[in-house]
This record gives sequence, structure tokens and C-alpha cells, in this order.
Amino acid sequence: MTKRLRPHDHLSDPVLAARAWARYRWIMRWVIGTAVLSVAGALFFLWSDGAPLTAAIIIATSAGVSLTVLLGGALMGLIFLSSGTGHDEDVAHFEAEVDPRNSRDKQL
Repeated sequence: MTKRLRPHDHLSDPVLAARAWARYRWIMRWVIGTAVLSVAGALFFLWSDGAPLTAAIIIATSAGVSLTVLLGGALMGLIFLSSGTGHDEDVAHFEAEVDPRNSRDKQL
């Protein structure tokens, strides 16, 4: 039994998916670079402010800043991935499927 795709169903298009995933990897490379620069900037700020840079402060600052930047960048990248693979267009053209077993659908 094969699944019939609707004309606007782009979720199975491998060309669109490959292009969207390539763009997501490109975005994540930039986000990783931004995270590294953000950690360096935060540590430089702490050093220039005269704070004692113990191992615990370096680890906590590095983890906090990098994870925050990476999480924000990954979520932003997923928005572009969702749009690039056709998920957004398919939701915009959603057509409810009528289930014959549901009595409420029979009344419509």
C-alpha cells in the first residue's frame, strides 16, 4: 500500500530536505563560532573587571554562555529548517480528514 501525497505535500521531497539541512548546518557553524567568541568576550570582561578567574568561574561562564548561544541559534535554525522543508506551507494548507468512525464528522 503506497501513500498518496497531496500536491502541496513537500515533506517527502529529498531535494528540499537536503537544501534545508545544508542551510541548517551552515547556520550552526556560524552559531558555534559566535558561541566561541561570546565565551572569549565574557571571560575577557571578567578578567578586565578584576574578578578572580578560578577554574569554577571559567567552567561556569563558558558553559552558561556557550549553551545559551547554542540553544538560541539551534532554535532559530530549526525555524529556517521547518520553513525550508515545507512544513510551514503544509500547515498553512491543512485540510482536515474526515473520519467516518467519528459521529461528529457525520453531522457536518
